[in-house]
Amino acid sequence: EVQKLNQQLEEKNGEIHQMINQPPYEKEREILRLQKTLAEKEKAQATSDVLCRSLTDETHQLQRKLASTAEMCQHLAKCLEEKQRKEKGNSDDQIATERSNQLLDNETSLQALICNLQEENRMLKQKVAHV
Repeated sequence: EVQKLNQQLEEKNGEIHQMINQPPYEKEREILRLQKTLAEKEKAQATSDVLCRSLTDETHQLQRKLASTAEMCQHLAKCLEEKQRKEKGNSDDQIATERSNQLLDNETSLQALICNLQEENRMLKQKVAHV
């Protein structure tokens, strides 16, 4: 491994000597190429930063929408539950009203039956008295 590292070091030293021995215009061309690469990377980083901020903002906005939607669902569920309780209460009231109406109808029928029986009893007494 030491030999491998020594070989890489020699290669890098060779590259450095080549750059030092290059004519000045080639050095400038290499500097311009490196500056251009650096500018491209900075531009890509800036674009990435803008996209990350945009995604972060969108994430926060979606979280707020989700929270408000969940809150609305809870409110609607409570309203539905109250409505069902009221309807059940109304149906209980309706059942009680129907029962009391039935009892009144039954009472009226019984009173009519009693009146009929009393009338029949009176007529039978008259017939017995006549006989």
